[in-house]
Amino acid sequence: MEHDTAGDPITGLKWTRKTTEKIAGELRANGIDVCANTVGKLLKKLDFSLRVNHKKYETNAKLDPKDRDQQFKYIAMVCEEFFKKGYVVISVDGKKKELIGNYKNYGATYCRESENVNVYDFPSDAIGKANPYGIYDIAANTGTVFVGTSYDTPSFAVESIAGWWDIKGSTNYRQSPKALILADGGGSNSSRSRVWKYELQKKLCSRYGIETTVCHYPPGCSKWNPIEHRLFSAISKNWQGVPLRSYETMINHIKTTKNSKGLTVDAHLVTKHYEKGKKIPDKQMASLKINRHEIFPQWNYTLMA
Repeated sequence: MEHDTAGDPITGLKWTRKTTEKIAGELRANGIDVCANTVGKLLKKLDFSLRVNHKKYETNAKLDPKDRDQQFKYIAMVCEEFFKKGYVVISVDGKKKELIGNYKNYGATYCRESENVNVYDFPSDAIGKANPYGIYDIAANTGTVFVGTSYDTPSFAVESIAGWWDIKGSTNYRQSPKALILADGGGSNSSRSRVWKYELQKKLCSRYGIETTVCHYPPGCSKWNPIEHRLFSAISKNWQGVPLRSYETMINHIKTTKNSKGLTVDAHLVTKHYEKGKKIPDKQMASLKINRHEIFPQWNYTLMA
């Protein structure tokens, strides 16, 4: 065991890369008749523990940790400024796509009998695929999720945000001339997407007269986006262990999501078809009224009304 042992210098826990069966086999070869279960008990007494791999190392060589830290501080500063003035501050993102049908949904739930689901998760057996896109109002602690049945495109993302404004934003923030959107650096709301910026200008800023500032989290930092741990995690907990056999089931579980902090969630089904691969010509991009910030202009910009 000497050369196959590692340990934590703080807690004193130890672990080995050998299985209990291999250790028992080596002990039997040395005349000690013991089973794998006994080896496990002995290892526990010796402060060994089952361990898993920990994701600790960043591999994005292009991103300087100092730049990432500076962007986090800048986002915090902009948020504080908008909160003080009572402006709109929302966090947006697309949740993991879900197959709709008799499929296993990870997690456990209390019930008398287990749900019987398909052995294989073949997409061809699904009723469809759900693309949830969420808008989380940070100040109000409320979420709105638009469940698309088509593709998760920048057009779908922007129309979801515009839909949120029609339903809730225009009522709760009637006097707010400005809005702040916190978004990931990739996906349908990518910082590099021309469609995302053009659609925001056309369907939100120009239509409603809202000056919209967008701050993107650096690549590989999506889990810091508030919507991830304040809205999406609560939704996942609410439907864990429940097969999403229909879009109605999914919508109902999203709507009934709550937590101890007072979170309330609304959900809407979007059956409109969105085409992938939409292009915005240079001439149309030139018409954008975009003001890029001095600090990381690729991640921070304001679209004028």
